[in-house]
Amino acid sequence: MKRFAKIISRAVILMILISSCNDKGSDSPFSDILEKEPYASLTDSIRQEPDNDGIYFRRAVLLNSNNLPEPALEDFKKAWSLKKDERYAYGFSNLLLDKKPDSAIQFLNDAIKELPNSFLLQLTLARSYDANGKTENALELVNKILQANPEQVDVMKMKAGLLGKKGNNAEAISILEKAYSLTPYDIELNYELAFKYAESKNPRVIKLCDSLIKVDTLNLHAEPYYYKGIYFSNMNDKAKALSLFDEALQHDYYYLNAYIEKATVLYDQRKFGDALKTVQLANTISATFPDAYFWMGKCNEAMGNLTEAKLNYQRAFSLDNTFTEAKEAADKLGK
Repeated sequence: MKRFAKIISRAVILMILISSCNDKGSDSPFSDILEKEPYASLTDSIRQEPDNDGIYFRRAVLLNSNNLPEPALEDFKKAWSLKKDERYAYGFSNLLLDKKPDSAIQFLNDAIKELPNSFLLQLTLARSYDANGKTENALELVNKILQANPEQVDVMKMKAGLLGKKGNNAEAISILEKAYSLTPYDIELNYELAFKYAESKNPRVIKLCDSLIKVDTLNLHAEPYYYKGIYFSNMNDKAKALSLFDEALQHDYYYLNAYIEKATVLYDQRKFGDALKTVQLANTISATFPDAYFWMGKCNEAMGNLTEAKLNYQRAFSLDNTFTEAKEAADKLGK
């Protein structure tokens, strides 16, 4: 009888151990989330099939779509550890890219060793280099991608952006023009090319923007007027520039950059009061737009209101701690 009891006792202990192993997934720091819908059924499936990479991936995608990147990152990582699938590496690296671009670089270099022909992972690595300020590394990798895929328009646009960061605007425009010849219907590409033309005082911006205005039969888009405004501002035709910025704002009252460009022109004309009113209007539309505070500060300073100027510079920097120009302007005004 005692021997039978011992056998029962051992069996119970074994069942408890097995059960604790099966419940291992509940030890996750995100268990409160994972045990609730819409994730609970996938979590149960993972308990039943702990080596099924596809279930982890499905749960990761669902978590990420619901703006829960931390647990999604863990699931992408687990799926990748079980199977070297491009989708898993892409999901994991993209989440890393948002928060830890240096970690994304390390992971992607390792992942590409596993999947050396993955165009998607190479492109993500180039973006990670760019996000980490490693422009030369990004450009080197983009050129390598384009050697194998010379008509990849998205990669060409990325290369143009990298060249722009290096100050090679003429080459950047040449790349964008080539991309435009391949996909003239790409609106984002049109805008990138128009901006480059405008910044470099290239009159081709007029024809390009007029073509965009012509196809905009519903008169919804402010961008063509905005880019033409930048061009005329750079050409020192301030009256024409102001007219175009006003036209851009008539098409889109919430186009914040148009307010800034308009205020810049007014400031250059020493119409500080009008410039201040313009950026104050932008500030009423978005109270978290650092450029509006910065230009409010510049106008305040020009009008002799140094206390308010410093406060607005500080507000700009508090909203964007990379806005060093705002910090320097505030520091210059002293205590």
